[in-house]
Amino acid sequence: MKYLDEYRDPVVASRLVRAILQRATRPWKIMEVCGGQTHNLLRHGIDTELAGVVELIHGPGCPVCVTAIEAIDFAQQLAAQPDVLVASFGDMLRVPGSRGSLLDVRAAGGNVRTVYSPVDAVELARRDPNRQVVFFAVGFETTAPATALAVLQAARLGLDNFSLIVAHVRVQPAMEAIMSSPGCNVNAFLAAGHVCTVIGYESYEEFVARYHVPVVVTGFEPVDLLSGILACVEQLEADEARVENCYGRSARPAGNTVAGEVVRQVYEICDRPWRGLGTIIAGGLRLKPQWARFDAASRFGGLPMEVIESDECHSGEVLAGRIKPSGCPSFGTRCTPEQPLGAPMVSSEGACAAYFRYALHRPVGATGS
Repeated sequence: MKYLDEYRDPVVASRLVRAILQRATRPWKIMEVCGGQTHNLLRHGIDTELAGVVELIHGPGCPVCVTAIEAIDFAQQLAAQPDVLVASFGDMLRVPGSRGSLLDVRAAGGNVRTVYSPVDAVELARRDPNRQVVFFAVGFETTAPATALAVLQAARLGLDNFSLIVAHVRVQPAMEAIMSSPGCNVNAFLAAGHVCTVIGYESYEEFVARYHVPVVVTGFEPVDLLSGILACVEQLEADEARVENCYGRSARPAGNTVAGEVVRQVYEICDRPWRGLGTIIAGGLRLKPQWARFDAASRFGGLPMEVIESDECHSGEVLAGRIKPSGCPSFGTRCTPEQPLGAPMVSSEGACAAYFRYALHRPVGATGS
């Protein structure tokens, strides 16, 4: 717990709560853009402590949740082929596509493997040259450096049986899409600290100038989150809008330049469909043409199928911050972590999973600790 205890200090957290309550003269709506932040806001009861003063709106901060159904369906079709192994992170295997999940494909005999790093998938390909290994590459800019390194390593090893389904998404274009959507009432953003650690936060200057909303970079512990919320409230009350860093122990203006260079070497920006949100301009990354031999879509060709989304699932509205998970009629009844209708109930960073775990059985009027 070294270096973390101070950010979980209940005395400091209570002081920050009081400062927020005293400073706010009207209700403010603040969106956090990170599923890890959502879970800790609910886990520590920060949402209830600030009820009536700050409404926390949960944005599309779960990359597993926004991965397009088309990509999941493609991964399932590849995994069903006898000479193909599909590997990805554990959460991704449980997310439903049009016809079940990758775990369902594995149960039916498909070759699906959980790995903890893209480099693990490269090693699987090296050990078994007679099998095609496909890594399902998901995540925000945080995980893109690791998948880029996997491509570079596969190239150095001369592997011709390794490829990626690239489903990386970019945070800021999603924030721009939300601010441009009709009826948007977000007053400020808590920016994802881990993303800013990799790519920095200088690009938010233009965003803040365009939309006149504060963007405060923050971490994930209670003191981090409350410090970020207080910074937002102070800017809003002063009618100011600027980029502010409340995660100085990790985030720098330019981010991690080494990681950024690796990403730029392998990837380029592209438009990308987000589950529940539609196609977002410049919302994703794809392999540059010189790395096309590692693109699973190029290697295997498209396998088009009709994409089917559950009519009962309101995850698109949840991901856009238009409703809370509890506002979905299926939440906690037809849709549970054991039988999820949509991705936000599956992922460890999903807003629906957070509400199910921390808020579903809260007594009326309960406050956090």
